[in-house]
Amino acid sequence: MNRRRFEELLVSCITEHKESTYRLAYSYVHNKEDALDIVQEAIQKAFISLNTLHKPASMKSWYFRIVVTTALDFLRKRSRVQPVDDEVLLTLGLESEDHYHNLDLEQALEELPFKYKSVIVLRYFEDLKIEEIADILGENVNTIKTRLYQALKLLRVKLKDDSMEEVRQHA
Repeated sequence: MNRRRFEELLVSCITEHKESTYRLAYSYVHNKEDALDIVQEAIQKAFISLNTLHKPASMKSWYFRIVVTTALDFLRKRSRVQPVDDEVLLTLGLESEDHYHNLDLEQALEELPFKYKSVIVLRYFEDLKIEEIADILGENVNTIKTRLYQALKLLRVKLKDDSMEEVRQHA
């Protein structure tokens, strides 16, 4: 297959999965502009490295892997910068535009290590199959199944602990 055909398939893939890739990037950074930057950078990387894709059938997982890697790279770069918490932003009058209800599940998900969070997000928020997740994350299927099981177990424990703490506070 020639380069032009691969480019056409990539454009179709990007267009078809634009909402999913944005949600995926947003799940890592929780900021609209940063998520858009990540998606844009991932698109650039995909076009640049298109010659590394050998099977058009695996384009979706290949592209999602680029998005995940780009989001992780972004977080690694950002972790070198000392973040400012929300209270400081409020006192400075620089409150973020990204508002969402702080649900117990969101908080518990945020506290998961990346290897577990990635599997949960890809499986339940992007509705990908275990095999696709394994391909995206470059792991074998059994590793992904184990991580998914462990992540769900950690979430259950965390949510149970949080609800028990609420009961104690209101007692």
